Amino acid sequence: MTRIDATELTFDELDELNFPRPDENDFDRVVERAISRRGFLGGVLAFGSGAAVMGTGLLGGASARAMGASRFAFTPIPIQTDFEVHVPDGYGTQVLARWGDPLFSDADGYDVAEGGPVAGSDRVFGENTDGMETFTHKGRQLIAVNHEYTNRKINLPAAQEGTPANAGDVVKLQNLQGVTVMEIREGDSGWEVVRDSPYNRRITHNTPMKIVGPAAGHALMQTGADPTGTMSLGTMNNCGSGTTPWGTYLTCEENFNGYFGATGALPGGAALEAGYSRYGIGADGWGYDYHKHDPRFDVSENPNEPHRAGWVVEIDPTDPESTPVKHTGLGRFKHENAEVVLARDGRVVVYMGDDERGEFLYKFVSNGTYRPGGSTEGLLDDGTLYVARFEEDGTGRWIALTPESTGMEPAEILIFARMAGSTVGATTMDRPEWIAANPHAVEAYCCLTNNKNRGVKPNAGGDETPVNGPNPRETNRYGQIVRWFPKDDDHAAEAFDWDLYVMAGNPGVYNNVYGGSENINEGNLFNAPDGMAFDSTGLVWIQTDGDDGNAGDFAGMGNNQMLAGDPATGEIVRFLTGPQGSEVTGLAWSADRRTMFVGIQHPGGSWPTGSGLPRSAVIAVKRDDNGLVG
Repeated sequence: MTRIDATELTFDELDELNFPRPDENDFDRVVERAISRRGFLGGVLAFGSGAAVMGTGLLGGASARAMGASRFAFTPIPIQTDFEVHVPDGYGTQVLARWGDPLFSDADGYDVAEGGPVAGSDRVFGENTDGMETFTHKGRQLIAVNHEYTNRKINLPAAQEGTPANAGDVVKLQNLQGVTVMEIREGDSGWEVVRDSPYNRRITHNTPMKIVGPAAGHALMQTGADPTGTMSLGTMNNCGSGTTPWGTYLTCEENFNGYFGATGALPGGAALEAGYSRYGIGADGWGYDYHKHDPRFDVSENPNEPHRAGWVVEIDPTDPESTPVKHTGLGRFKHENAEVVLARDGRVVVYMGDDERGEFLYKFVSNGTYRPGGSTEGLLDDGTLYVARFEEDGTGRWIALTPESTGMEPAEILIFARMAGSTVGATTMDRPEWIAANPHAVEAYCCLTNNKNRGVKPNAGGDETPVNGPNPRETNRYGQIVRWFPKDDDHAAEAFDWDLYVMAGNPGVYNNVYGGSENINEGNLFNAPDGMAFDSTGLVWIQTDGDDGNAGDFAGMGNNQMLAGDPATGEIVRFLTGPQGSEVTGLAWSADRRTMFVGIQHPGGSWPTGSGLPRSAVIAVKRDDNGLVG
């Protein structure tokens, strides 16, 4: 049998390798049904023209120009296919921190041959940056950065082909993931990390964590090492991020399932088996081989350990002695990010996407209200978790996940949030990634990055994935951004209206729905919208993680990129391109808004220059005249 190199597969491909979805639908039948749908032809899309009629908020390029001058303070740039970072004229970039850069004077630097020693691997900047946020504390600037995963072939000795040989190899991989908190400052030579700052901190797969909220202490959360079910070790596969109104960092656990495996038989029992299947827990894992050297990840010995991953974790970046907190009230799934807003009455609302094909959009609404300077205890756990249902007529509602609506007990609703969403008929989505809320309007946006299984296969729980309103294309290779407008301008409301802000596509290749929406043209082509954030002016910044082959369906798209969009006009323009092979992910601003920090994950070539091997990094982007950049 041909050996599949797991180190070269995407997370979604690894999931399907371990848990192949049944081919239940005949493709031709699905297409015929989709084209006949009123929502597909009538209320949502003008099939055959590439134009989208997605609500009054979406206007094409001509309409945008008719409304007045562009709000973008830069000249859009063309695509690139090289191994460098490009920004518009009048802007410059600088590398702030690269994987392996020491955070402390006693840490060894990067080792091209071996990836660095085990000792001290938790005292360097981690690998594969993702979500990030900045904080100001006592006149200091801090940044918290996620480290999603490791490239094992580079981190381990070359002869091992990316396979851990012993417990030390596993510890090194565990240390290079998680989160970095560090102090940064701007001097005459630009931005730099403040080495040995008392705020510098690495949070890894072995850092002690508290478990709080309704699922804490439940039997499914208990292990031999923690019979109380209230303490755990580590946060893993940290993807997107978020901040709270009280100044803490939220890091989101996404593809946690790939770290677990079994040296013996998989555990039995209906609840365990159903949960393992829906969340992708298998015997072999994804090649990390933690389970062979660290019993905590061996589900044949510790069947409940996977239930203690897949949460949103709160970190206080201003207190390096604080213990991170896993909030079970926010539900367990493959979290992309956590976008926190306040309802009209001060209740805390958290929007979250479950990044897997055919999974759901969620929001949490607290029972308590936030008061500056008041207690924040329970604000991320004492409340209600909802899941979204989108209707074809441009309306929708948030369905409360309760024992009455799901038939499940409260703790199990949160531990198995995916199953709870299925029981109430939530809308299957095209991989919900980052969610961002407009600071100047009561509306929120979600990147639906792509879904090759739309209309072809059910999701991991067996839910059908037909073409539907916010996901209007079968075998969706380009992605789209959906946005919703809460009723009465209140994020806590259960009812909302929705439209599509943009449908990515290629009008040079297709003269139909795959050509994209009206605001897509040859000058702003992109695919797989992934990261997203609003700046202080109300522009939305869109980052991509898609096909950069620049051929066929993706001709004219070049490398992955970051674009800026104007929600008022629908206009979208390209601002930055990353090195070939990279994902552009993570975005934050300095306190004075004159610097934009951007993450470059898994670059190709040898970027940054002088690295020896490609290294993920955070870059600082500034205007040459030191003007505002957001």
